[in-house]
Amino acid sequence: MKKILFPTDFSESSTNAFVHALEFAKIVNAELILLHTFEIPVYDSQFFPENYAVIYSSIELAKFEMFKDEIPKLRTIAMERNLEDIVIKHRLMDGDLIYNLKNAVEEDNVDFVIMGTSGVSDWTKFFLGSNTSSVISEVKVPVLCIPADTKFKKIKTIGFTTRYREKDKVELIKVLEIAGKTNAKVKSLYVKTSSSDVSDATIKEWEKEFENENVEFLVLPSDEVKETILDFILYKDIDVLTTITHKRSFFESIFDSSFTQKIAKEVSVPVLVMHET
Repeated sequence: MKKILFPTDFSESSTNAFVHALEFAKIVNAELILLHTFEIPVYDSQFFPENYAVIYSSIELAKFEMFKDEIPKLRTIAMERNLEDIVIKHRLMDGDLIYNLKNAVEEDNVDFVIMGTSGVSDWTKFFLGSNTSSVISEVKVPVLCIPADTKFKKIKTIGFTTRYREKDKVELIKVLEIAGKTNAKVKSLYVKTSSSDVSDATIKEWEKEFENENVEFLVLPSDEVKETILDFILYKDIDVLTTITHKRSFFESIFDSSFTQKIAKEVSVPVLVMHET
């Protein structure tokens, strides 16, 4: 059985992402590991010579009680969606989120990480900020990023951005496996700019190799890469967009100013970030 690590702060956006995590666990036949981390503030022991240990113990106890109170709420959500059979385990850890998340991935042999954002204004920060950049760069498993307020819907179409590199085939195969479990179609997009070095022969080779798979290859000539990708998400009814970590420039070009707002409000979809192998 596969394992999904779901870091949560029990906020509204995290609860929304939890629904996606549950449904994705059903699709890939996985158990969920809920991770809540907290950092204990540093106190100067010279001011609390007698109560120093008590302060730390009380903080840990408060976090444990909060964690214990929130778990039944999440289990209720699972029952309401008839997903109470999904195995849910828990991790409460103190310390840095990224450090603990990385350790949890390694110790529990996690296959996926699913994370939620906290709002429209955080999109750029979420993809380019220190936390998520660290997760994507240091955690060598796929990371599914859920925009705030994006409700789960049945996955019918998965978008896959590619540069027709040989490495991309490995990730495409993984995406096709996921798509097969939910009878989804994969639509692969390559935006062919005027400086493209991808030959027509390479494109035809891919089409031939995957001709028996439920995948459609789209090659759209344009130097307006971000607009083309946005249109692809919108007009091809993409339910989940998949990209690969070598395309960090993809995030830098898409998730900025007005395009951040446009994606969040008009074409907001979960993003599955794969890793080169």
